Amino acid sequence: MNILITGSSGNLGTALSIVCKEKGYSVIGVDIRESTETTHVGNIHDEDFINSCMTGIDVVFHTAGLHKPHVATHSIHEFIETNIWGTCVLLQSAKDKKVKSFIFSSTTSVYGSVLSPDQSLPAVWINESTKIESKNIYGLTKLSAEELCRLFSLDKKMRCIVLRNSRFFYEDDDNKFIRENYNQDNVKVNELLYRRADIEDVVNAHLKAAFHYNGDEYFDKFIISSTTPFVKDDCKVLNCNPLKIINKIYPGCSYIYKDKGWRLFPRFDRVYDNTKARKLLEWEPKYTFSYVLDCLKEGKPFKSNLAERVGWIQYHDSTFTNMPYPVYEGNSISRIRRDKETIVLK
Repeated sequence: MNILITGSSGNLGTALSIVCKEKGYSVIGVDIRESTETTHVGNIHDEDFINSCMTGIDVVFHTAGLHKPHVATHSIHEFIETNIWGTCVLLQSAKDKKVKSFIFSSTTSVYGSVLSPDQSLPAVWINESTKIESKNIYGLTKLSAEELCRLFSLDKKMRCIVLRNSRFFYEDDDNKFIRENYNQDNVKVNELLYRRADIEDVVNAHLKAAFHYNGDEYFDKFIISSTTPFVKDDCKVLNCNPLKIINKIYPGCSYIYKDKGWRLFPRFDRVYDNTKARKLLEWEPKYTFSYVLDCLKEGKPFKSNLAERVGWIQYHDSTFTNMPYPVYEGNSISRIRRDKETIVLK
């Protein structure tokens, strides 16, 4: 089995490459940065380069792209060129070379402003049919790339599966209040309740999408996130007073957290529902909130070995003062960059 992984120098691409090689697959890793998992260095929007990499490939895992941390440092043109045109180049080459499956790593960020309701409103239950309101160039271009996948699957010659991944990285949170008031492991464990997955579970979801999809469609999309303990009716109170629900589900949680000096968040604004992925991909995430509580109680590590092995691969070559990466708070759709000058249009 010949696998092509784009973004093979990034967090998810590295993890996928490691696991695919361990399973005995032949892996070609494509990235603009050199790394131990990257065999071919070049741009995904370079047609000649991609065509030279695609010969003999059975499955493409497309993880490359510009991400949320790049919104403050890269132009709209760069996002369109990489996330949209780059995906189009890959899809066309994959179809021409008769690739069987194209798995696209998208993001739950495509839902945009829907994800953050006012605290006076119920939390939002997010599944594949939830409406989308793009709020930045990152989400918009990933959504456009999803649509390209759908278009390229219409003739039923290549299966295209979109995975909307929730958070799986382990860098410090981009929210200054969270960074300054919560232990970062505490943050990651809290998020397993509603908006996070361990990278090992994300990798396994990609493999399931490529080799164990149970659906009849040539295009499908799935939310990939740890299984939440909440039900939809809990959304009525999760955004204002979640502790009562959590303590009822996990009566020993407060003692475990107190022992570590941890705290639960005072609100949960959204909940990602992975039911469809568990059903049609035969995928069951291991690293749930319940699993982590058991690990904490027994004094065992709660991250996967793969998460520890990959660690945190930075998105930028530069480092930034008092933050993991710069955060642009304005309307990024009206922001452009020319040469070394950043211009904000008003």
